[in-house]
Amino acid sequence: MRTLTPTEAALAVAIGGSVLFAALPAFVENLHASRLAEPIDGVGAIAARATALASLQTPENAYPESVGLTPAQVPRAERVADPPGAWDNPTWQKLGFSQTVPHCFSFAFDSRNGKGLATFRAVAHGDLDGDGIHSTFAIGGEFREGSEPKTLPLEIEREIE
Repeated sequence: MRTLTPTEAALAVAIGGSVLFAALPAFVENLHASRLAEPIDGVGAIAARATALASLQTPENAYPESVGLTPAQVPRAERVADPPGAWDNPTWQKLGFSQTVPHCFSFAFDSRNGKGLATFRAVAHGDLDGDGIHSTFAIGGEFREGSEPKTLPLEIEREIE
């Protein structure tokens, strides 16, 4: 077996580095564009905005009203484009959330405001393979009187069902 000379080894490392340098941006872009980035980013953005809104309120009126799945029909195994006005509900407007590009998930926001305690749950449902079984991504939050609003950990059920 022949060993590489230092010049050959340096050339091999340079070529390998160039290939990696060229491929890395495409890999990162594909990873972000993956179907799993959509629900995680979506419920994360909803939760961040809901928590920020609550910090300016009392628990009795901390979070916007609940809104059901948007779009109402969970996409099945394909990206869907929403018709104009799909995200015009006042809750989505207050949360500053909408999908402006074709997407694979439906989103919902459930809130309960009350004396001394307010809670919310942001949910994304998707049917990535079209079999009628949903992947669910959810983040909740709460605001107790006398403390700051907080966001709870991400919950995932059947991530890639």
